[in-house]
Parts: sequence; structure tokens; C-alpha cells
Amino acid sequence: MERPVTEADLEFEHVPETDQSFENALAKARDGDRLTVDDAIELLTTGTDTHGIDRRRKERVLEAADRRRAEQVGEEVTFIANLNNNVTTACNVGCLFCNFKDAAHTFERETDLETAGFTKTPAESREIVADAVDRGIYEVTSVSGLHPAFALDDEHREILEAHPNPKEINYKPPEAYETNPGTYTDQISAMSVGDVHVHSMTPEEVYHARRGTDWDYEEVYRRLKDAGLDTVPGTAAEILVEEVREVICPGKISTEGWLEAMEAAASVGLDMTATIMYGHVENEAHRAMHLQRVRELQDRTGAITEFVPLSFIYQNTPLFEHDIVSGGASTDEDELLIAVSRLFLDNIDHIQSSWVKYGDEQGLKLLNCGADDYMGTILSEEITKRAGGGYGEFRSFADYVEMISSIGRVPVERSTDYETRRVIDPDDPPFGPQLGPKADGTPLLTRQERETRAAPADD
Repeated sequence: MERPVTEADLEFEHVPETDQSFENALAKARDGDRLTVDDAIELLTTGTDTHGIDRRRKERVLEAADRRRAEQVGEEVTFIANLNNNVTTACNVGCLFCNFKDAAHTFERETDLETAGFTKTPAESREIVADAVDRGIYEVTSVSGLHPAFALDDEHREILEAHPNPKEINYKPPEAYETNPGTYTDQISAMSVGDVHVHSMTPEEVYHARRGTDWDYEEVYRRLKDAGLDTVPGTAAEILVEEVREVICPGKISTEGWLEAMEAAASVGLDMTATIMYGHVENEAHRAMHLQRVRELQDRTGAITEFVPLSFIYQNTPLFEHDIVSGGASTDEDELLIAVSRLFLDNIDHIQSSWVKYGDEQGLKLLNCGADDYMGTILSEEITKRAGGGYGEFRSFADYVEMISSIGRVPVERSTDYETRRVIDPDDPPFGPQLGPKADGTPLLTRQERETRAAPADD
């Protein structure tokens, strides 16, 4: 039996070595010059001429990024009233960084195995979103596992059913499962309730939604847009370098596939976000290469509204359990990644600090390292929580106002595209959303509901 790969076995072609100097890279960043990959490596490492992170140099990078943030977007810190409605945890891709999924066969009717996961019908998704819209949210984000019964629409279902070898294309009919997830267009239509903004269908999901056909990504995104899709989350990017993807997600969409899908979304008029998931097996050269590919994508499309760094939550993931990684990114690395993202991505205005990944205290610190957006209320957050993260669930508008004001910045409610904004006066409570179709400024949850959500689950 072949011994599994461990952290000590990993060797990469791309390593953080450059002929550039830290001082030259920092000078370029301060002057607003477009940075190269080598510049980014120097800033992310605080200089490849020394081992480890130099704290004094780090502070100079953070200062440059915070100054750029102030020049580019000012003192406002934005956030949104949104809901996470992930449809299913059923998946059989096997990404080693993920603990959100549950093996798809455990959802089948004929199995004796129990699953801790879930699948929602379109009707259930509609009920969840409708309730949240009534409370005042106006964006629903939905990212799900690749359920074998999922088809794009009825036409796609017919093609999948007629395939001579359904297993070859990762398809099983809905009748094989306890719960029918419907089609992707069913789910998007179901969540398009009350003028809510639907942010869904990652490149990986769209790759799944075209399997067994010769349809291109434009065709798939066009059908999803017709069903009610408004914007696309740029997750499934992880690290856009193949030698990293071969370790952490060998069965997932390729770098070129991800970029192709994102360009297709832009071509049919869908704006999108972009992400990076870092702090696992990759090094600073890979991070810099990822930033370059995102910047080039934005040069071609102009459709990316925000960049979202996601620090790897490792505790319950196969990468950690199999000794491929021993931990995640350090606090210094988190701060430098946010800062260099601001300095490198000169064509993307908004950089997000994820309190789900970093927590409140560090999340606020990152707002002084180049970030200007602080996520949303996300009435539910299953993905990070299942991976072992200690944060996620809910943030109220009152939380946001208090935290943002505490660092001397201006709290601003925003729309998904950042075009509609409402400055909030910290001295004028109560605090609640006002931009949604049914938002009237009242808090999203009552005090009792908040206390119930915050209570620990029974063992």
C-alpha cells in the first residue's frame, strides 16, 4: 500500500525566491506602481533575504496598504444584510481542505448509513429565504455540495437520464435519494423571492451543471441568469496554481476551468466576487501567482466587485487529519495577505475582512491593514463551522455599528454591488437594515432569537 503524502513530502516548482528586494517592492507599492509577482512575494514574506516575517517590515507593508485603502475608498466600512442558504452537503468530489461535505451515497434511500448532512428541496429553500426577506435581508448566498442528482434544468435532466453510463458523469436520479434537491434552476427560482439578490453558482457548481453535455459555461450561466441568478461567488478558486490544486483538490475544476467559467459569467452580464483560500500547503509564490491571475481576470472583465481572502480553517479537515498540514496561516500572514491584496489588486476597489474566518478582534484589525468590507449578517454559516471554525452564525447591525465605530471608521450598509449605500449614525438606534424590499430598520432577530442562536448545542 502506498504511503500517503505528508507535509514533509511536498515539493513545489514554484518557491518564494526572487531577484527583487523588499525595499524596492515597498517603494513601488507606496508610489502606486503596478506590482509584479516578485514584488508581491517580497511583501508577503517581508523580504526573501531573511528567514521568517520581520515585524518591523510587516508594519510598513500594513501602513502602505491602509494608506492605499483610505485613498481608494475612504473611511467607510461596509456590510450587508444577507442570509446563507446552502442547499446540500451531499458531495463526492473529495477535496482535502473541506469538512462541509458528506459522502453522497449516505443520502441514498437504500443505504444503512447515517448522514449528519442535509439536502433542502426548492420549496424549503423558498420558505427559508422568504422568512429572511420578511425580516429585512436582501441578499441570499448559496454554495452547495455537488449532489449527484443535481441537473441544471429539465432539459439537462433528460440528457443525464439518457447517458449510457451515468456513473461516469457522476449522476444518479433523484429517486435514489431521500430528498430531491430539484434542479439548479429550480433552486435559483425558489430563492428569487421578494426581489432578493441571489448570489450563487460557483465555477465548480457550474462545471457540475454542464456535465454530460457539450454546453459551454456561457450557456449554463445564461440559463441560470434567466432563472433569477444575479451574481456569482468566486469561491472554488482556492489557490489558482495547478501544483497546489493537485494536492488539495485533485478532483476539482482546474485553474483554467475556473477562469473560463468566471469570464463566461461576466460575458452574460453577471458580476462576481473573487476569493483566495490560503494557509494550507501553498507558499508565498503561489499566493502571489493567484493574485496575478485574479488581477488579469479583472483586467479582462471588470466584473469583480470585491476580493475575499479566506484563511484556511484546518482543524476538522482531511488535510490536517492526514498530516498534510500541521496548522493554518499565522496572524502575521493573515495581515500581510490582506495588505498585499490591497496593494496588488489595483483594479478591485473592495477587500473583505471575514469575521467568520478571523473572529471579531482580528477581523477589526484587518480593517486597518487594507480591508474595507466586513461581510454581512449571514443568518446561517455552516461551511466554516463544520471545518472547526469558532465563528459564524450571525452578526447584528448593532454589532457592526459598535465594532466599526470602535476603530474610528464609518459604518455603512451596502447593496451587493456597492452602488447603494447608507451611512449609519451610531447615535441613532435601533439598528437594522433599510435597503431591502421589506427592510424597515428594525433588527433582524429579536433578543430572544439571538440568545437562542448563541446558546451552545446540547452534547
